[in-house]
Amino acid sequence: MDMWETMRERHSVRSYTDERITGEARERLLACIEECNSEGGLNMQLVLDEPNAFNGFMAHYGKFSNVRNYIVLAGKKGSELQEKCGYYGERAVLLAQELGLNTCWVAMTYSRRKVAVRLASGEKLCIVIAVGYGTTDGTPHKIKTREEVIDGDEHKPEWFIRGIDAALLAPTAMNQQKFKFRLSGKGVSASAGRGFYSKIDLGIAKYHFELGAGKENFTWTK
Repeated sequence: MDMWETMRERHSVRSYTDERITGEARERLLACIEECNSEGGLNMQLVLDEPNAFNGFMAHYGKFSNVRNYIVLAGKKGSELQEKCGYYGERAVLLAQELGLNTCWVAMTYSRRKVAVRLASGEKLCIVIAVGYGTTDGTPHKIKTREEVIDGDEHKPEWFIRGIDAALLAPTAMNQQKFKFRLSGKGVSASAGRGFYSKIDLGIAKYHFELGAGKENFTWTK
């Protein structure tokens, strides 16, 4: 499965089978999380065979079923935490898709107090990602046009357009895609719109943009 196929075929899934995450899938997810923590200064954790966080009213309200595994996104409190959680969490999400697993970003519809997370002083639980073998592969979501997420109407190079196309495949809260990208020379800036978890969405979209555009073609600017 190539990168584009992975991004196109990954959809949110809320219902899971009883199949456990073991062997290569487990080891590669753990290795990915370790790399993300080291690189991003986060405290991501893979929690397996733990149903309590998704066994309450909120999870049922969110139509989650049989969620027994999830990835915790946490880290030091600060202005960059949400964007980092989005960026590195999506790295784990796309790897999970490559491994034949399904996922769903979950912001509110779970029991935060029941999450099996180990936090150090000054750390905060940001968001979780349900992961496992889905009962379905989910369904595609509606996406915006390129023009709706590009700031500026001048001609754009092919690598930038590839980055935009990849960003438009990124999951966002309520599928609202409240982000904008702007090109200035070889510099690219990305901004988040208003709304809950928009900074997490921005981190996810920026990771997708890098995959599509190629990190060697540009630098991030403010």
